[in-house]
Amino acid sequence: MTDNLADKERVPGEGGTPALKGSEVARLLDQLGNGWRVVGEHDLKKGFWFTNFRQTLDFANKVGEIAEQQGHHLDMCLGCGRLELMVWTHKIDGLTESDFIFAAKVDAAPA
Repeated sequence: MTDNLADKERVPGEGGTPALKGSEVARLLDQLGNGWRVVGEHDLKKGFWFTNFRQTLDFANKVGEIAEQQGHHLDMCLGCGRLELMVWTHKIDGLTESDFIFAAKVDAAPA
């Protein structure tokens, strides 16, 4: 078993599974790092900055491909030179380990 979140496989979320809270969220956020933050124990957010719109759009498309591969969809806010990602498990309206795994896979993608 690996401790590297990016090497783990996402487990599809199921309704009825309780969202992570407290120390579970803090432990996973410590493993993730890299500028991600937890907002209200509900979602993960991170901003990415680029020198132009083309680079921003290219990275947004990479993130979209990761989302499709993982079957884990997120909200993205795209602007000129910036991309903000918001990740959570919609079925439970909160965070699961899979959200942190997805975020780590995004961080492992070349910008």
